[in-house]
Order: sequence, then structure tokens, then C-alpha cells
Amino acid sequence: MKIAVTGKGGAGKTTVSGTIARAIARAGHPVLAVDADVNPMLGISLGVGMDDTERLSAVRQAFHRGECEQEPSAEEMVQRFGSEAPDGVRIIVVSRVDVPDEGCGCGGLTAHRLLADVEDRGRTVLGDMEAGTGVLARMKVGSLDLVLAVANPTAKSIEVARRAIQTAVAREARVLVVANRVRDAGDLEAIQAVLGEHDLVVIPEDPIIARADAEGIAPIDLDDDAPGVRALIALGDRLVAQAVPAA
Repeated sequence: MKIAVTGKGGAGKTTVSGTIARAIARAGHPVLAVDADVNPMLGISLGVGMDDTERLSAVRQAFHRGECEQEPSAEEMVQRFGSEAPDGVRIIVVSRVDVPDEGCGCGGLTAHRLLADVEDRGRTVLGDMEAGTGVLARMKVGSLDLVLAVANPTAKSIEVARRAIQTAVAREARVLVVANRVRDAGDLEAIQAVLGEHDLVVIPEDPIIARADAEGIAPIDLDDDAPGVRALIALGDRLVAQAVPAA
């Protein structure tokens, strides 16, 4: 199964991505996490740590610097440049903002091409997208199974999620709204008023997630029984149940 997690900057999509990736892996399902943001922070939410996240290799920059010959397939790029994260998750970073114009967009070296070309092969491929809908809009029709549209209860965040949903539907992907940082019924109603026609899961406001973000650690490692973390783990379990047929 291929999943893209998208939303407005600051909506919490990277926290959502990292936590559900860990939950899916803990359930015994292999996970390839693709950091498709040019400001890659997925490693932190996966529990790799601040320093090791900074050291994760970026595919486009490695090619630009001539550190290796171009690989003939997306899977070989994953094998060469992927790194191990907790619970057996494998992470690959597509690009970084260290030098914004580094690397060409050829040979599968863009986020949308890597996500489209890499095979799921019995695993979950989860892409943490850049803010907005740019990468999602460049994805091929039929190249994604599911788009998680992360929305906070603010007008701007809800509007970006709405646009992302339109883009996902045009690419024939299923949509699930992740109503994030919901404090009360009013917050949920604000999101449902615009996005309520779609399947929706609620992630409550959680000080543990805020603390993990401030300290640069994975929320699932800080307290996997905190309400928001527990809701994300439940979402990961739900995705596993949908991806793996019953015996």
C-alpha cells in the first residue's frame, strides 16, 4: 500500500507520518518511509534523533556531488540511500535545502517520481509530503492508494486539506481526513463543516506530542499511551488491517 501524508505547513503531518509508520511496523508490517519534504524532519518523528536526522543522506544531493553513479531503479536507490529507523522502519530522504538548486530532476530523483516508481512489494510505502499540494499534484493517476489529509481546526489548514483532497481524488486515491490537534467539539465541527463528507479520524490535542516536538524526539518514544499518540497508533493499526487481507 502506498500512502501520502499531506497538509499545510505546521499541521502536524510529519508527526502523523512518523508515528503511524512506527505503529504499522510494530504491527509486523514492513514500512518504507519516504521524506519528500525539502526540509526533511521525518527522521525526528520516527525516533532517529536530531543529529542522525541531519546526517541522513539525500538522494539528489549525492548524485549531484558525484558520490555515486546513477542507479537504474528506484528500488536500488532505496537500498543504497535508505537508513534504518526504530521498529524496523526504513527511511529515505529525497532532497534537502542545504543547497536548493543541487541535483537535477531526472532519473527518478524527484519526490513524486520516486514515490511513483518504488514498489510496495508487500510493505507500506509512506510519503511525508512537502507542505501544500505541490508533490501530490505531480503524482501519476493511480500511483497512490491513500492520501491522509491532515487538518488543524484553522481556516488556512482546512483549506489546504480541501485542496489536497481534490488533488487526491483526481488521482484516484482514497482519502482519509486526519483532524489533528482537536481540543473540543467546536474544533471538530470546524473541520467537519468543510471536510465532513470524507472519512475522518480525530487526533486530540496532546501536550506529550508538543513536548516531543520541542525536545526533538518521537512522540511514540516519549509516551505511547498519551491520548494523541494512542490515536495515531490506532490509525496505524487500522491501516494495517486494510492492507493485509484476513487469513
